Amino acid sequence: MPALVRPARPACGRHSRSPPRTWQHGGVTAATHSSLFPPVPDSPDAVLDGLDPEQRAVATALSGPVCVLAGAGTGKTRAITHRIAYGVRSGVLQPSSVLAVTFTNRAAGEMRGRLRQLGAGGVQARTFHSAALRQLQYFWPKAVGGEVPRLVERKVQLVAEAAARCRVRLDRNELRDVTGEIEWSKVTQTVPEDYAPAAAKAGREAPRDPAEIGRIYAMYEQLKRDRGVIDFEDVLLLTVGVLQDRHDIAETVRRQYQHFVVDEYQDVSPLQQRLLELWLGDRDNLCVVGDASQTIYSFTGATPDHLLNFRTRHPRATVVKLVRDYRSTPQVVHLANGLLSQARGRAAEHRLELISQRDPGPEPGWAECADEPAEAEGTARRVRDLIDSGVPASEIAILYRINAQSEVYEQALADLGVPYQLRGAERFFERPEVREAGLLLRGAARAGGHTDPQLAGADDVPSQVRAVLGTRGWKPEPPVGSGAVRDRWESLAALVRLAEDFVRARPDATLADLVAELDERASAQHAPTVEGVTLASLHAAKGLEWDAVFLVGLTEGMMPITYAKTDEQIEEERRLLYVGVTRARSHLFLSWSLSRAPGGRPVRRPSRFLNGLRPGSAAARAAGGPRSGSTAAGAPGGVPGGERPARKRRGPARCRVCGRTLTDAGEIKLMRCEDCPSDLDEALYERLRDWRAGQAERLGQPAYCVFTDKTLLAIAEAVPGTESELSCISGVGGRKLAAFGADVLALCAGEDPSEDSPEK
Repeated sequence: MPALVRPARPACGRHSRSPPRTWQHGGVTAATHSSLFPPVPDSPDAVLDGLDPEQRAVATALSGPVCVLAGAGTGKTRAITHRIAYGVRSGVLQPSSVLAVTFTNRAAGEMRGRLRQLGAGGVQARTFHSAALRQLQYFWPKAVGGEVPRLVERKVQLVAEAAARCRVRLDRNELRDVTGEIEWSKVTQTVPEDYAPAAAKAGREAPRDPAEIGRIYAMYEQLKRDRGVIDFEDVLLLTVGVLQDRHDIAETVRRQYQHFVVDEYQDVSPLQQRLLELWLGDRDNLCVVGDASQTIYSFTGATPDHLLNFRTRHPRATVVKLVRDYRSTPQVVHLANGLLSQARGRAAEHRLELISQRDPGPEPGWAECADEPAEAEGTARRVRDLIDSGVPASEIAILYRINAQSEVYEQALADLGVPYQLRGAERFFERPEVREAGLLLRGAARAGGHTDPQLAGADDVPSQVRAVLGTRGWKPEPPVGSGAVRDRWESLAALVRLAEDFVRARPDATLADLVAELDERASAQHAPTVEGVTLASLHAAKGLEWDAVFLVGLTEGMMPITYAKTDEQIEEERRLLYVGVTRARSHLFLSWSLSRAPGGRPVRRPSRFLNGLRPGSAAARAAGGPRSGSTAAGAPGGVPGGERPARKRRGPARCRVCGRTLTDAGEIKLMRCEDCPSDLDEALYERLRDWRAGQAERLGQPAYCVFTDKTLLAIAEAVPGTESELSCISGVGGRKLAAFGADVLALCAGEDPSEDSPEK
């Protein structure tokens, strides 16, 4: 297999720095790969052995507010557990007086295990919800009387009933999304009547009309009251209510817990922050640990503001930065730092520049692939090579943006006999919508196109698949926003694409042949695997690490995801990619494909986040890196698994600024690279946009049906003076020239367009 593209130097064109050796602390140990059963330290000072200077500063700061800004792989859990253990072993802290909270049961369990190994058993390490539920169960009889209401662990059924009572019909995916909106409302302390304005202010893409969701939310709360039950979020809300209303109970809790530690502090919600404040009272014995650059759950209500404002709220706070990265090689760390160096916004202002403490490793691999199957097949072969070289399958991960991307990688790995496991999602063929689609397609195949009315007019297999899926609401255009509805659409769209690819390979295939192919694929991928390569979304990968990580599908529209519109949403997407990069210890591979299917037009563009980092991007060229299309390792076209097919073109489009060959449709329209300087007439561009908005309103059509943004940019850059010049601009065909040409030329000449433009 031709090698993946490996640049001869780091991705942004600079040589990696070796970690500075400005201190010598004998016996410093890495934060990972520690023994499962280390000896318990025999003294308080022994607890500090093996910590670096910054970790030691955290461990010995035992009073007052402490803020630990800890980058990825810097040993934050190590630092805070040694801090607690040092305090306990030295007699400063009583084990029963310490409450350490985090966000997952796995993280809480790991923390308890480490504390026991350090001789600090008896410390409470829990999730926010677990700690709150324990207190609620203990104090409820005194505060309210009787037993705590029954906890509804899955609220979906109750939300469905609430929707039915509001005479709103929700399908399974809408139900999940509306449930998510209710959860977001509760953790942000938003009441039902305020949901619509709060969602608008937060820029949330509501899955239904916000007023409808507000009514469902109100009915859901009413049903819970009528039945005397509470949900997961109520545990926090009710604990907050008890502590606010009963000062005697609050004082009892504060006497019990006098020292607090909060891990992953960038992920706290307003409700969790309020509970923490009530636990603390007027004291300040609080240690928080977090990294604003790893805030990737804002859609659940998490916000880094509490971390970033910590010193404002606590002026006397001790602030320690952990930047020595023990997880990743200098090459991986260099790329991670370069990715964040382009970030914007408040979180970016507080980014941490990591310094690797490991020996140098291989350079990141880059692959520009012809299409998605080629990308998946090349990735699978590279995975196979790593396994053959001795890397355990369990130490390899393939990470993608959305779960619907998994299918092509599941298949590629299965084809090579590589075991895999999915994390955070069902296997592709086990997803409910895919199973349902399989049953429908099987039934349609049995009935045949001539007897099944839903296949009437569908002459080929892809059309038949689209027709069958259309009976369940599938449409060619994706739904707006994210969530379960979008996930369902992506899964079904993957089936449509699979049908198209199948028929392209077997033109005479029937719907029955496709169903047989689906059955074979499902059977091959359902083989039980005890251990294998991890397939996971970037969100599901948070908190994990592997020796080798493949970041795949890094194209515009997927990273950042197409529904990320605001600056804040775009920056969260960048942070999500940063989390993916920092999961890798030694081997890191990044790839993207220029088209979806073999033979498709190469119109996709690599993610904007890779500009200046990947070989061939503008900043990399300026720094002396390889030019676009070249490969440092000699892999033809950078395509793993084979050379990219030659494409015949008449007069390749070239950038009018730098002369580079253009492949992206938008760049071809502009006749320049996206990164090259523009000679845009901004005033003309704004006039054109205003004119287009008026035309779209008059015609009752979306603005892009008049002219796309790229076409308007091209016009504003070229400023045509004649119909001939205007017609040379991509996107201005004969029909649009006749309909809008006079207006556009008038605007370009600085004149007002005619009031009686011809109809389209």
